Amino acid sequence: MENTAHALLGSWESFYVIVGSSAAALTGLQFVVIALVADMPGLRSAESVAAFGTPTVVHFCLTLFVSALFSAPWHSLTPVRWFLLAAGLYGLIYTGIVLRRARRQTNYQPVAEDWTWHVVLPLAAYGGLIASACLLTGNTEAALFLAAGVGLLLIFIGIHNAWDIVTYLATQYGPARKKE
Repeated sequence: MENTAHALLGSWESFYVIVGSSAAALTGLQFVVIALVADMPGLRSAESVAAFGTPTVVHFCLTLFVSALFSAPWHSLTPVRWFLLAAGLYGLIYTGIVLRRARRQTNYQPVAEDWTWHVVLPLAAYGGLIASACLLTGNTEAALFLAAGVGLLLIFIGIHNAWDIVTYLATQYGPARKKE
């Protein structure tokens, strides 16, 4: 396994360059959204941002982390497995924190779709990272495809959640609402 890790991960290089670059760019766009929200009077709720905005950045950053992890020239899959496991565990714990924050904030009442996209799907994604770490030495090909699927899922979760925030703000607090 020592000599094959670099070659095995090298075959995923293009995929992770695309996914990692997308995650980094989307993280930057999320900063723009937050900067725009900061200029809207009455919308400066740290609790709501922590519950719904910050997790999007975390999902993008963890995707970027996994992309960088799989793009590094490892000689062994052992450190990759441990970093994947750590990322998955961090994501599970963080999703629990998000759940608590979403329940405590009072600016917005989450509906079933919010719970799905902010809690259920991230739990599945981070559980997938843990499963990928566990499979990495026994069924490497399945582990790599699972980790790739998790990366895409986290990107899609982030895109959905960012779009959801922007459309909510536009329809609830946009210029047309100010005239009413």
